[in-house]
Amino acid sequence: MKYIIALDGPSGSGKSTIAQELSERLGIEYLNTGSMYRAVTKYFLDKNIKESDLDKIVKNLENIQIDFNEGAIFLNGDDVSKEIRSDIVTKNVSWVSANEDVRRKLVDMQRQIAKNTSFILDGRDIGTVVFPNAKYKFFLTASPRVRAIRRFDQNESDLSLDELEKSIIERDEYDSNRETSPLRKAEDACLIDNSDLNIEETIDMILDKMDSEDVI
Repeated sequence: MKYIIALDGPSGSGKSTIAQELSERLGIEYLNTGSMYRAVTKYFLDKNIKESDLDKIVKNLENIQIDFNEGAIFLNGDDVSKEIRSDIVTKNVSWVSANEDVRRKLVDMQRQIAKNTSFILDGRDIGTVVFPNAKYKFFLTASPRVRAIRRFDQNESDLSLDELEKSIIERDEYDSNRETSPLRKAEDACLIDNSDLNIEETIDMILDKMDSEDVI
């Protein structure tokens, strides 16, 4: 029977890694929605489109095609998996993902992609907006310092550890207070603080909350 797992939480909470591992264990599909917003952000930056360019944003959304293949994300046919993790994309993705037209387009895409089979989706509003009726909802979090250390250890940023922590706190504040689809835990989601947990321990906690017939 088809089911949806909504895995929400702030940056650095381990959503993507955990969702990927869960999809393999459970034998279901995985969609990284955060990568989709990052891809749109990269497109806007390449076109020098700013937050205030509302007409340009709407017009250019028609030219954006996002695809996934074997864990890689493609923007209009180009593999942008590495580029979307840059500091400049990270700095700008919050305002892009807060734009109502961007969210409307990507939420529709996410619903279409996941409508016919079981899926795990990670993001910030999966359990509250994209799939509010998901069978399983989890909200992952960790302290800003722990999340900064995780990102620092990935060697994807040129920022210092302290700078990363500051940027994470600022993004949390922005994402939690934006008008469109703010970062928040769904009322019926299971909260997991994995500050002191590794990936395996976090996954075990999630699997323990699922029905036995859905756990292979």
